[in-house]
Amino acid sequence: MQQTTTTRSSLLHLTQIAIIASLYVVLTVVFSPLSYGVVQIRFSEMLNYTALFKKRYVWAVTLGVLIANFFSPTWLIDVPVGTIGTLIFLLLGRWLANKTEKRWLKFLILGVIFTASMFTVAGQLAIVNHIPFWPSYASIALGEALSMGVGAVIMRAVLVVLPLDR
Repeated sequence: MQQTTTTRSSLLHLTQIAIIASLYVVLTVVFSPLSYGVVQIRFSEMLNYTALFKKRYVWAVTLGVLIANFFSPTWLIDVPVGTIGTLIFLLLGRWLANKTEKRWLKFLILGVIFTASMFTVAGQLAIVNHIPFWPSYASIALGEALSMGVGAVIMRAVLVVLPLDR
């Protein structure tokens, strides 16, 4: 009986990881004109907030980024740098957010971290496409702030009907 419960629990966790990763990929690819480049608003970035609830969602979002970045025009650098960057900033965001009990502050912390982290994307574009770093960083960070801000509102609504912390 114990092994059956453990197997079901493991299967449930893998299914949750697959669903979040798939959602990230679909949202990124469907909105690909806005998901890649100097003007970038990745609606899928709202899924970063799931990492605040369970560590398995860190891996889910990271897997989603890995797969979605293969569709990037700069995939050769975007896959390793974007994926590793996402993993690092999700772990950092979780660690910092765990310092508070206030959910709105957790969301704010993660939103600010990801907005600031867009230097990685701007750096990639500067290297690959010879685009000036600071203007692209400003543009991409603004897009990230927008997607994380709107995403926070959407995720708060989703949490009412879908308890991600279980």
